[in-house]
Amino acid sequence: MSATASSPAAAAPPPALPARPGPLQGGSLVLGTLALSLATFMNVLDSSIANVSLPAIAGDLGVSPTQGTWVITSFGVANAISVPLTGWLTQRFGAVRLFTASVLLFVLTSWLCGFAPTLELLILFRVLQGLVAGPMIPLSQTLLLSSYPPQKAGMAMAMWAMTTLVAPVMGPLLGGWITDNISWPWIFYINVPVGLLAAGITWSIYAKRETPTRKLPVDAVGIALLVLWVGALQMLLDKGKELDWFSSHEIVAYAVVAVVGFAFFLAWELTEEHPIVDLRLFGRLNFTLGSLTLAVAYGLFFGNVVLLPLWLQQFMGYTATAAGMALAPVGLLAILLSPLVGRNVHRIDPRGLATVAFLGFGLVLWMRSHFTVQTDLQHIMVPTLLQGAAMAFFFIPLNSIVLSGLTPDRIPAASGLSNFVRITAGAMGTSLSTTLWENRATLHHAHLVERLGAGDPAWQDALGRLTAAGLSPEQAMAQITRMIDQQAYTRAADDIFLASAVLFVSLISMLWLTRRRQGGAAAVDAGGAH
Repeated sequence: MSATASSPAAAAPPPALPARPGPLQGGSLVLGTLALSLATFMNVLDSSIANVSLPAIAGDLGVSPTQGTWVITSFGVANAISVPLTGWLTQRFGAVRLFTASVLLFVLTSWLCGFAPTLELLILFRVLQGLVAGPMIPLSQTLLLSSYPPQKAGMAMAMWAMTTLVAPVMGPLLGGWITDNISWPWIFYINVPVGLLAAGITWSIYAKRETPTRKLPVDAVGIALLVLWVGALQMLLDKGKELDWFSSHEIVAYAVVAVVGFAFFLAWELTEEHPIVDLRLFGRLNFTLGSLTLAVAYGLFFGNVVLLPLWLQQFMGYTATAAGMALAPVGLLAILLSPLVGRNVHRIDPRGLATVAFLGFGLVLWMRSHFTVQTDLQHIMVPTLLQGAAMAFFFIPLNSIVLSGLTPDRIPAASGLSNFVRITAGAMGTSLSTTLWENRATLHHAHLVERLGAGDPAWQDALGRLTAAGLSPEQAMAQITRMIDQQAYTRAADDIFLASAVLFVSLISMLWLTRRRQGGAAAVDAGGAH
């Protein structure tokens, strides 16, 4: 029997089908895994591919780069709102129908984004794209788990983890190449053939494996409160750095709305008979601690994924494409080791496997904390290559812990909720890392220049050498300032890397507060008999 067939019937609503299908086999299994992984890759890629294209988008549409950031913000806000609705929508429409419809609508909105002639229309289409993209990632996870027998479900999670972790790194590389060599609308157009292929294969294989459905009343108040507090939180995170955080009345207003809205949302959903988000999942120790550990770790991971290419492009002279190439090796060991982890996650304590990941990330970030302005590409790529090994041990065991002991009917809700927490933490990690980077750079800049002045021999020597090389005094001063900035931002990046390394290692203690289910990794077998 499949993983999704092992729950007692009393634990779920009356099934719409007389029997749950068993695991897929042979070519159907390969094609199903490929289609679901493609859809996940396309979705995650789209969250980062537009970042390096913002200057080109802003220029073509005749707006400022600051206005252009709404292309990123609008998608993130809409996506964060729709992800936690996955569980309710799945019960209402069925996992296969909802996933296929989400992929097809994602294709349509991607085409509309590429076709948009104005910024206003592009933002509108990005909002729609983010809304329909929400269920895709958690449902791809759910459908993969139902495709494999329990003892091989770790392999399913391995495939899912590879696409989820590699796509954010590949996004800037692919986006930069497309923007430089074709044109920015093609960062959206490439989703059309990929999405159509994924939707077609998924429907052909999974249409007869639809999950049970039931008509549920619409929790309109819950939806409204969710939109209110999540939208305010996402706006706070996206605009905070630009508006200098809580010195801005707008940011303070977002914070008040987010906190008050969340309090009302929490009270309503915990007392509602048919809540739009199943917050009772947090009553499970493994789900709560697993989701929290995954969220903090992903926030650290994603914040550093964003920070490294920024440093390379702004202060090391790398182009967008070159920075992407410097990060590309991260996928090598991730792809090689993920299947190995997946095969063994049901035999080895997932807490031990995740500990390997956290120690690996700690080592990688400690190595990066020694970067200088003289660090060459080879030394930048070594920790990047090792990071791939840590990534292989990251998602699979942590998702195993998060989903452990859940009955099949609760998997979509649990997956959607944990992914929502993870995505929100990723946004927080990005905002915090870039803000702290600039703050630390300002501090280092002040320390570097405090001893420089008109009477300082080193200052006079540097000015003399630059003016002797043909630069005017003003140009020489600008060159020295640039060198000081380079040093300050490099030291600031080192500070972030070192602090992140310490935090990754400290997370290990939280990891071991979770409970190991009897039989190893019950998580990835979709909850089976637990």
